[in-house]
Amino acid sequence: MTISPTPEDRFTFGLWTVGWTGSDPFGVPTREALDPVEAVHRIGDLGAYGVTFHDNDLVPFGATVTERDLILKNFRSALAATGLKVPMVTTNLFSHPVFKDGGFTSNDRSIRRFALSKVLRTIDSAAEFGAETFVMWGGREGSEYDGSKDLSAALDRMKEGVDTAAAYIKEKGYNLRIALEPKPNEPRGDIFLPTVGHALAFIAQLEHGDIVGLNPETGHEQMAGLNFTHGIAQALWAGKLFHIDLNGQRGIKYDQDLVFGHGDLTSAFFTVDLLENGFPNGGATYDGPRHFDYKPSRTDGYDGVWESARANMSTYLLLKERALAFRSDPLVQEAMATSGVAELGEPTLAIGETTADLLADTSAFEAFDADKAGERSFAFVRLNQLAIEHLLNAR
Repeated sequence: MTISPTPEDRFTFGLWTVGWTGSDPFGVPTREALDPVEAVHRIGDLGAYGVTFHDNDLVPFGATVTERDLILKNFRSALAATGLKVPMVTTNLFSHPVFKDGGFTSNDRSIRRFALSKVLRTIDSAAEFGAETFVMWGGREGSEYDGSKDLSAALDRMKEGVDTAAAYIKEKGYNLRIALEPKPNEPRGDIFLPTVGHALAFIAQLEHGDIVGLNPETGHEQMAGLNFTHGIAQALWAGKLFHIDLNGQRGIKYDQDLVFGHGDLTSAFFTVDLLENGFPNGGATYDGPRHFDYKPSRTDGYDGVWESARANMSTYLLLKERALAFRSDPLVQEAMATSGVAELGEPTLAIGETTADLLADTSAFEAFDADKAGERSFAFVRLNQLAIEHLLNAR
């Protein structure tokens, strides 16, 4: 069973996803390169909302001005013909050999200046296309050898780069926000700002952190053995979930970039539940694009590429349907009440209550029966089983 998407679902794909030729560290490409114009038309035909790109996904590194102008003209024509939007743009600071030691954190100052200039130019391009988010993924910002970096200076340079880009956005009056994309490793042995938590702590140190948030990716958090739903929940709670990358991953290994839901399906269900239904007790919600950052299997031809793009959207919509049914089920609501989900939304201290009031309340400590309270069954297994049954469409 598949569900047909529409632009209202706000599904987006990167040019680097459907355009991946299948090359990897152990093998050459298994598919011919895809023209970005064809990618736009095919994505549009499938019912997507928009397309995203790195600067060099669209304009090859080292292209002449004439070549660049023609590429951009053809790309804009394709967008106009399909009605696709460009909600996010990013910069490639990882493919060319010049970035082998990073862009913002390279030990070579001239390379850092080149990288920052490249970013500012791509920000201009993002604004021209009407993008609302500028993603920064520091795939080469890291090291393999601990002694090769002054880690304090590296974080200073990362801060300098992000703050400079954010200040430039404000100076130009662009309707853009920056979203940092954490990843623990690959291609570098250890990447700076490896998880959502690291990135949130870094943002708190920025001068222009008000327009800097996060673009968490499913596989990146799971590569570190972390719970992706918890990660995006904290970013959302902090008001910093600016964008999201969805894909599939099976455990702590290399970045698989599977179709969304083709890895940890239960995690995918709760991710969709959070994105579509919000927190059970209310709070911040996410209204941005549902962006798929995945790689079509290198075993498939382009028939498989478009099938995989369709599979991402269909799986999301199926999980959305199941998540809506889960939340509206009276048995689930009863189970949530038994498990105390709503009770967690109640402040521990009453409105206006002071610590002195708490300490004076004998029912909170002296008269509190810890042994009896310890007998409470929270019935979490029953609640989770109901989620599984809804996920399997058994309810």
